[in-house]
Amino acid sequence: MKMSTKGRYGLRLMLDIALNSGERPVALKDVAARQEISEKYLEQIIIRLSKADLVRGTRGARGGYVLSREPEQISVGDILRVVEGNLSPVDCADCSGQSECSRADNCITIDLWRDMKAALESVVDNRTLADLVASYHKKNPDEQ
Repeated sequence: MKMSTKGRYGLRLMLDIALNSGERPVALKDVAARQEISEKYLEQIIIRLSKADLVRGTRGARGGYVLSREPEQISVGDILRVVEGNLSPVDCADCSGQSECSRADNCITIDLWRDMKAALESVVDNRTLADLVASYHKKNPDEQ
């Protein structure tokens, strides 16, 4: 399974906000410059994150974005589901039987897809934004 750029950039955006929103909100243009990502593309992602109440925005000269909750309370899964949608490797991993898929009851690979989905969800739901911040500081000790 391959994560889209929205998923990858969404994580980078949230990590950047977590790292840089100490005294004031983080401007999207600053994130774009630090992360080398188009500001227009980040605008599309931040709208989704804002609607999902993962970030709060403020307007004005000192405006920008802050996390809506503490980094410990935001899982990687929360972020990815907002920007990526369903994390199933294939659509039929969510299939529950005859009503959704005529092949589900006899499908040989359905259990594989469900196991893959469960494994991915286990990883992303048990890793938080705080974990990513800690990893960042471990890899960049001079920037603390």
